[in-house]
Amino acid sequence: MSVTTNAPAENVADQQGRFDDALRRADLVAAELRSTAAERDRANADPVAEVDLLRQADLLQVGEPVEFGGSGLNYAQSQQLTRRIARGDTSIAHLLGYHYAQQRIPHLFGTPEQAQEISRRNAEEKTFWGGVQNPRGGSALELTRDGDGFRLNGRRTFASGASVADWLSVTAVFEGDLVFLALPRDVEGFRPLGDWDNIGQRLTDSGGVEFVNTPVSRDQILGADPITGKEFSAYQTLVTPHWQLAFVNFYIGTAEGALEEALDWTKLNASAWETSGLETAVDDPYILELVGELKSQVTAAALLADRAGDALQESLDFGPELTAEQRAATAVAIAEAKYLTTKVSLEVASRLFEIQGARATTSAYGFDRHWRNLRTHTVHDPVAYKAREVGDWTLNRRAPQFSLYS
Repeated sequence: MSVTTNAPAENVADQQGRFDDALRRADLVAAELRSTAAERDRANADPVAEVDLLRQADLLQVGEPVEFGGSGLNYAQSQQLTRRIARGDTSIAHLLGYHYAQQRIPHLFGTPEQAQEISRRNAEEKTFWGGVQNPRGGSALELTRDGDGFRLNGRRTFASGASVADWLSVTAVFEGDLVFLALPRDVEGFRPLGDWDNIGQRLTDSGGVEFVNTPVSRDQILGADPITGKEFSAYQTLVTPHWQLAFVNFYIGTAEGALEEALDWTKLNASAWETSGLETAVDDPYILELVGELKSQVTAAALLADRAGDALQESLDFGPELTAEQRAATAVAIAEAKYLTTKVSLEVASRLFEIQGARATTSAYGFDRHWRNLRTHTVHDPVAYKAREVGDWTLNRRAPQFSLYS
C-alpha cells in the first residue's frame, strides 16, 4: 500500500518516505519479537516490555500529525504496521491494532478541540491506549451524574491492554445512550482483575476490569452538549470497521509470519520421508503442493485485506457527509476480508506441521502458538455473521446494522 493523495508531489514523496520508514521500524520490532515469542508466550507476563518496545520504535504515534510529532500516516497505513508486527507476535499486534483504533475515536465522537488535544498528547507523550469497550460480559458500565461531574460504575469481562495502558478508551451507558470516554489509566476507582489466562493471545492483557465510583469530568466525555439524545452519523459508525480492520490485519499478518517461520524451519531441519526417494524434504512434491496452496491463499487474503483498508480509508477521507450507503459498502468490504482472513489464517496455522513434520511439534519451538492465538481471537465475534452480512447486502441490499461488532 502506498500513499495516494492530491497533495503536491513533494508532499507525496515525504508521506511515502515516512510510511516506508515506519514499515522498516515495524519489521525490526517484529523480528525481535519473533526471536522470543515462544518463551514469552509460556511466561504469560503482562506486556509492559513489549509496549515499551513499540514506544521506543516510535510506532505508537504514527497516526498523529507531523506537526505534533507523529508520522502523519492514515488509518489504513497504520494497520499495515499491525500486520507487520503480527508476523512476529500476534498478541502484540492485537494490542497495537486496538491502540490505533482507540486513537481515532476522539476524531469520530469528540469535539475538534478534544480531538486536537488528545492527538497532541498522543504524539508528544507517545501514549499507549487500552480499550474498555467490549459490550459482552460483566455488568454494564453506567455513567451517572454526581453534582457538576459524573461517576462510572460496572465491570467488563474483556479489556485488552487496560492494565498496561497510559489512557483508556471506554464505552458506557449514560441515561440510556452510548457514550465514549477518554480516561487516564490511573483514574480513581479503576481496577484490572488480572484474570486473563486463555489458551492464546496470552500477552494481550485482555482480562476483566471494574470501575467503582470512578470520577469522570465533562471534558473526559467525548462530544459536545447535549450528551444524550443524539443519533450517530454514518461517519461516526465507522468506529466498528476500525476495529474489524485491525482484526483482519493481525489475522493475515499472523498467517504470513507463521508460514515464513515454518518454511525457514523446514529448510534447516526437516527430513525427507523414507519412501519418497528424495534427499531433502524441500523437494517433496506433496510439501511443494501444500506450500503453494497455502501461499496462494495467504496472498489472496492479504490482497482482500488491502482492499478493505482502502475502502475504509476512502470513507474516512470522504468525511462527516458520508452516506449510509457508503458506510454499508465499507462495512461489507471489511466483512469480506474478515471472513476470508479468518478461514485462511486458521488453515495455515493448523497445516504448517504437515510441511515441517513431527519434530516441529516439540514444545520448545512453540509453533502451536500461531493456531492458539488465532483460534482465541477469531471467536471474538462469530465470522458466520460476517458472511451473513455480506450475503444480505449482496442479495437483498440490506446494510449491516450498526453495533460495536458491525
